[in-house]
Amino acid sequence: MCFKKTGFTLVEVLVASTIGAFIALVAVGALRAVTASAELVENNISVSAELRFALNTISQDLMNLYRDPNYANTRFIGLAEEAEDGYISSLIFYTVSRIKARSSQPEGDVYEVEYNLVREADKSVLMRRCWPYPDKEETEPHGILTVLAEDISMLQVRYYDGEDWTYEWPEEMEVLPQLIEVSLAAKQPGRTRPIVESFMMNFTRSTSMTGVESESTEGTESSTGGTQQSGGGSSSGSSSGGSGGTNMSSGGSKSGWRFC
Repeated sequence: MCFKKTGFTLVEVLVASTIGAFIALVAVGALRAVTASAELVENNISVSAELRFALNTISQDLMNLYRDPNYANTRFIGLAEEAEDGYISSLIFYTVSRIKARSSQPEGDVYEVEYNLVREADKSVLMRRCWPYPDKEETEPHGILTVLAEDISMLQVRYYDGEDWTYEWPEEMEVLPQLIEVSLAAKQPGRTRPIVESFMMNFTRSTSMTGVESESTEGTESSTGGTQQSGGGSSSGSSSGGSGGTNMSSGGSKSGWRFC
């Protein structure tokens, strides 16, 4: 009686092993790609959320911009200094807020705020300075510093005077701009192009030094408890890609500000 031998030949075993190894390699590669994509998306969401938070803070302060019939009591300054990679922007103005900068100290409702991009050795941060005792005669800036966002590569502020856009709005203008556009850009992990978020706001009324008020297109001005605030609408947008503007570097320094 003869028995027929059964089983896999060496060639069949080698072929099956090769196919199995190939399938495992493809599966591991796909898993790594999915994991990397998930991390990239999560990082981008985190960066976008940080940008939106910073822009919302700036927008809220601008919507509550302090205004007085005598422009000498109002402050709005937009500075831009040339640098190797573009301009250095900063924004200083008076705003109205019911939230105290220091809960244990007596304060009014008018604050001087400043936004500035500060670059350090390995990163750049967007800083907000808040001072509860604004005084135009004070030449040295005071206030409480807060980091709004980290790894910011650009702070771009533009102003519209009714005819042209400009990167500066000196105090000598003695009038508020009709429109203001604020843009922030942050680096994307794993990508060369930054994430850009921006908003635009219109000041519906402008006040001159003599106290004569001129109407703009639309909007109203409200007064509460003797403190006048500007109205105005705002629009925001975001893009992921090139900034489309000029990169900013910081000319400011934390040492120039005082902590309370």
